[in-house]
Formats: sequence, structure tokens, C-alpha cells
Amino acid sequence: MNLPALADLLASRGLRLLPGSYAVPVELLVQLPDATIARFTARGTTLRLRTYSPDALTAITIPAECGCGDHHPQTGPARVTLSRYAVPLEERIIDGELEHGWHHHEAGLLRLADATEHLFTLLAQLPTPALAGAA
Repeated sequence: MNLPALADLLASRGLRLLPGSYAVPVELLVQLPDATIARFTARGTTLRLRTYSPDALTAITIPAECGCGDHHPQTGPARVTLSRYAVPLEERIIDGELEHGWHHHEAGLLRLADATEHLFTLLAQLPTPALAGAA
């Protein structure tokens, strides 16, 4: 599975994969039907889903390498990310050490398809208003 295939799968469930998502290591930004933003990460032995208010998203502009403006534009591409001041509304965790016997960094080694199964498990634990229409 790759990010475009995941985006299609999420769209079929009423969810939207946002820019700023990465397949390796898995870090996904997903917009839920109520516009809440969910951030899913797989790091160490932990799979974590945190939700944020829609206004937690921000765009940062990456400066050009040299910054001189002679042969590159002064500013580079914009990247969507969570604001550094964003405070999670909720958090759900799968402790891989307890549930799967992981001891090191197995969560970070998960392929996107395998991590997606855990994403759906954690999404199912969210209150229903956040997932209205995402069945």
C-alpha cells in the first residue's frame, strides 16, 4: 500500500488524508468527517492517535537552499503540519510492548498497510460524533 491507495481507502470511509502524511515511518494526518484532525504515529513500541481541533493545522514555508533569490525563489514550498502550539483533544494508544510483545522499535518498522489496521482500531475508539458517517 502507498499513500495514494490509503487516501482512496480513507475517502471511502468519509475521511481525508492530508498533506504532511508520511509512509516511512508512518505518520498520518487525517481529517475526520467533523473536520477534527487526527494525527497517527507509529514510533518505538507505541501506536498513537491524537485528535486536534481543525484550526490546529498550519502551513510553514520552507526557505530556498541558498536564499539569495538569484537562481531560486526566496521562498520554497509550503508544508502542512500541526501548529507547535496545538493541544490534543483526545489520545488513544496501543502499547505494542503489552499487546504484541514488542521491545525495541517495532512500531516504527510497520509497513503502511499494517499500520493502517491499527489506525482503524484506534479510530473506532473515538467518540461517535467525531466519526459520524465514517463507517
